[in-house]
Amino acid sequence: MKLDHEDLNRLIERISLSDIQEFSLEGEDFKLEIKRNLFDQSKVTNNLASNNSFDRKTIPDQKSTNDTVSVVNEPVEPQVAPPGRSDLTEITSPMVGTFYRAAAPGEDPFVEVGNNVKVGQTICILEAMKLMNEIESEFNAEIVEILVENGTPVEFGQVLMRVKQS
Repeated sequence: MKLDHEDLNRLIERISLSDIQEFSLEGEDFKLEIKRNLFDQSKVTNNLASNNSFDRKTIPDQKSTNDTVSVVNEPVEPQVAPPGRSDLTEITSPMVGTFYRAAAPGEDPFVEVGNNVKVGQTICILEAMKLMNEIESEFNAEIVEILVENGTPVEFGQVLMRVKQS
């Protein structure tokens, strides 16, 4: 069985969107193990922290298919957003990744507190598996709070920003 990086990314993305807690796949030149703890969906809607992390992944090394690389990520305490006002809407992370406020270092952020955004406007980037995913606003709104620092790892369902819909 051959598994390139694109196949690996699609597989991990599908697993991350499912209820699977442990997954193991072994080929001639690789072994992939994913173990994670799922959280209660009601906690996301109540804005409590979730614990959704990949504990161990083993993937083929680019240099030699006979060597494997193990990546071990220690669990990081996710940032918990302080309680918000009832008139604000929370924008949450749709995936596990790294939060970026701008398209590249040194560039202006996509949004600042006080900015008005329109439906479809990019508000941040989440990097997952070396893929840059632009997160777009789902409604017209004013940015009231940005709760995550640039370059910070985020969890699925973590509150990124609070906005006031217009």
